[in-house]
Amino acid sequence: MKKIIYLLTILLTTGVTAFAATPSHNGKTHTKSTIDTATFATGCFWCTEAKFQQLKGVKKVISGYAGGHVANPTYKQVCTGTTGHAEACNIIYDPSVITYDELLAAFFVAHDPTQLNRQGNDVGTQYRSAIFYHNAFQKQKADYYINKLNEEKAYKSKIVTQVTPYTAFYKAEDYHQDYFNQNGNKPYCKYVIQPELDKFKKVFKDKLK
Repeated sequence: MKKIIYLLTILLTTGVTAFAATPSHNGKTHTKSTIDTATFATGCFWCTEAKFQQLKGVKKVISGYAGGHVANPTYKQVCTGTTGHAEACNIIYDPSVITYDELLAAFFVAHDPTQLNRQGNDVGTQYRSAIFYHNAFQKQKADYYINKLNEEKAYKSKIVTQVTPYTAFYKAEDYHQDYFNQNGNKPYCKYVIQPELDKFKKVFKDKLK
């Protein structure tokens, strides 16, 4: 983990420099907007939501389903692994407080991006590692970090994170929203999410709300 954090720290600096004046699709220089959205899948969306909610600049995290081929899927349907969706989160953030680079760094710390179609005991394509990019700029950033981390052998195995365009995102049922904060005493929250959250907060202690 220390090696990963060290490499991400270096890449954050070089990445910002490398893409500082990257043109957008309309030919104009990419500029920061007041509010932007990142869409990540890091396994169970309860865990993803709980972690990214902690970061300064993150305004809201919405749990839902992305990357599938069935319209308006239910949680029960997604859990079968047949709809093609990943449990994902829309992370709405203020780029003047936290950058997309920093969110990507959090993404690579928040889970193991080398596990194919699983995170720990959560197994299935719905738990895959994925970055759903909203524009060419986000795609370039995602590809950059994945390539660099693989080149430096930051992990024991190659990163298998999917980098795919953001299309339809279906908000999950209401009981999934803000799940950890509403259900902290449930076994899954206490014994799975809480230890992961503690590790995450330790790494990003200077970025917490």
